[in-house]
Amino acid sequence: MKKTFHHFNLTLFTTFLISLTCFANNDVTIQLNDDVLGLMVFKSDLYDPSSYLSSWNEDDVNPCSWQYVKCNPQTQTVSELSLDGLGLSGSIPAGSNRLLETLTKLDLSVNHLQGNIPAEIGLLSKLRYLNLSWNDLHSQIPPEFGLLQNLMVLDLRNSAMFGSIPEDTCDSGNLAVLQLDGNYLKGSIPEEIGNCSSLYLLSLSNNNLTGPIPKSMSKLNKLKILKLEFNELSGELPMELGKLQNLLAVNISHNSLTGRLPMGSIFQNLDKSSLEGNYGLCSPLLQGPCKMNVPKPIVLDPHGFDNQMNPQRPGTESPESSSPSHHHRFLSISAIIAIAASFLIVLGVIAISLVNASVRRKLAFVESALESMCSSSSRSGAPATGKLILFDSQSSQDWISNPENLLNKASEIGEGVFGTVYKVPLGSQQGRNVAVKKLITSNILQFPEDFDREVRILGKARHQNLIALKGYYWTPQLQLLVSEFAPNGNLQSKLHEKLPSSPSLSWPNRFKILLGTAKGLAHLHHSFRPPIIHYNIKPSNILLDENFNPKISDFGLARLLTKLDKHVMSNRFQSALGYVAPELACQSLRVNEKCDVYGFGVMILELVTGRRPVEYGEDNVLILNDHVRVLLEHGNVLECVDPSLMNEFPEDEVLPVLKLAMVCTSQIPSSRPTMAEVVQILQVIKTPVPQRMEVF
Repeated sequence: MKKTFHHFNLTLFTTFLISLTCFANNDVTIQLNDDVLGLMVFKSDLYDPSSYLSSWNEDDVNPCSWQYVKCNPQTQTVSELSLDGLGLSGSIPAGSNRLLETLTKLDLSVNHLQGNIPAEIGLLSKLRYLNLSWNDLHSQIPPEFGLLQNLMVLDLRNSAMFGSIPEDTCDSGNLAVLQLDGNYLKGSIPEEIGNCSSLYLLSLSNNNLTGPIPKSMSKLNKLKILKLEFNELSGELPMELGKLQNLLAVNISHNSLTGRLPMGSIFQNLDKSSLEGNYGLCSPLLQGPCKMNVPKPIVLDPHGFDNQMNPQRPGTESPESSSPSHHHRFLSISAIIAIAASFLIVLGVIAISLVNASVRRKLAFVESALESMCSSSSRSGAPATGKLILFDSQSSQDWISNPENLLNKASEIGEGVFGTVYKVPLGSQQGRNVAVKKLITSNILQFPEDFDREVRILGKARHQNLIALKGYYWTPQLQLLVSEFAPNGNLQSKLHEKLPSSPSLSWPNRFKILLGTAKGLAHLHHSFRPPIIHYNIKPSNILLDENFNPKISDFGLARLLTKLDKHVMSNRFQSALGYVAPELACQSLRVNEKCDVYGFGVMILELVTGRRPVEYGEDNVLILNDHVRVLLEHGNVLECVDPSLMNEFPEDEVLPVLKLAMVCTSQIPSSRPTMAEVVQILQVIKTPVPQRMEVF
């Protein structure tokens, strides 16, 4: 009996374990099917003309293997959907309960989606990244975004959004990136924007926003990039914005702002392109009137107190009012005071003008004296001819006596559109070399005074990513430029002319070259007025030191041309096929520093792909810019990455770098970013993904 009972208990226990195991297995299957069901419901609202989502199959119980889907490695639940650039149309799916609980990233950018943003999106409690940019939504911004307590990035650029910016967008306080550019938003910037305490990028440009910039924006202590251009903002800039010490870039151009710029922070160093279009803004860089909201003076009636103490009955006349001489005397005193004040102001202006003139004369005298002492002029007031002029007074000239004989012995290291470059050793200093460029004399400035002035301006351009110009030699028949020597060759040789046995450039070195080149160009564009334009950005003009730090050469040499027109530029830069901005070939377009941005964008593509900007096949011609753009639109742009990298590159850096290249190579110059903005974008890309929301 006991044995039978024991056997019954064992059977019952075994049956319980089996049932428990089956229940657990069924639960896992239910979880997987919930994810599958949620994704299939999500897909049902989308039209996928290119069948990019063909791997989404309800018969597959493992959605973590589906394309464009990522799962949490611990819970094996769907956490990320990256559907950008797939050409999808339809409406934004509301999502299933399962997806609403687990999703942390949703990217639907660069598609053709239409319709309202569903309010259910506010139920994505774990969502950290939401990108709906570059669609055709024609929707208002749902206030439910304020319910997303973990949201850090909200990107709604160029999606035909209308209405106003909801006041509770920043209720969570975790939002770090808010981009609403290129929409039809109206109304004012809400005062509650100051609640976005974690914000480091705020971009509201190209909308129809009105009203003043709220003072609460000064609470955004982590803010690094502020873009408000092309709106209808008015009023004075809050002086409190000067307290934002972390600001790196600000653009408030093309609004109706007035008054002074805030003191401190970056505002006093903004360039003209960041301020223009505000006709009442006070800045020496802008033309036009400067409008300030100064309170009107209070005018007191000298008889007001008497009138209150002695009110007159109707029909009576006060002694004062009956005395025309007294009234006349009061007007005379007022006029005298006004005239005296005006006279004092005029005297003050004249005195200040005289002082300024005196100071300018003294400064001009000192500058002239210093220049005459530092230069080796053969006669007073004119630069030396037939003599080497070195900008560094400590440099020795004993290493060059006859430049023409010296060049015959020197080794030629390169040839460009402006002349031939030689490597010249310093006579008394072993191991040290300089580079000497022998300029092609046609179209070069023929007067030594003009040549000296322009070369000295280029000599003042000192930056760690620029080749330093050390001096020059001038005669009517021979013009030389002396600059520092870069021992590691140029980027052209590292990309296209290396030996098969030589190692290829690693991705960290390629990114270092991109960032350094951007910094050098930004210095040329933003530290000089007018900016120094290179006109010929390409790998052969990017020299490298021992640590692969880039140094831009040949910058500003177009200033030495007798006439800077597009015909001359076109002939000069025929060898730079693929790098030349389209506006250089169009007589009706004004050429500015944005042509360098175009060349830099092409160089990005060349560095990432390892291919030349134009490649000729037997039956076709490959234009690198167009090739990468097509791959980007089809969602397989990583296929164009240089094979020599052996897949050793971070996708979260390469992909945004390629997208930056597309923006830089826009056919419309005004659509390209400035080089200062390019530097900041590259710095953000280089920040490790987990830290991007923490560092800022």
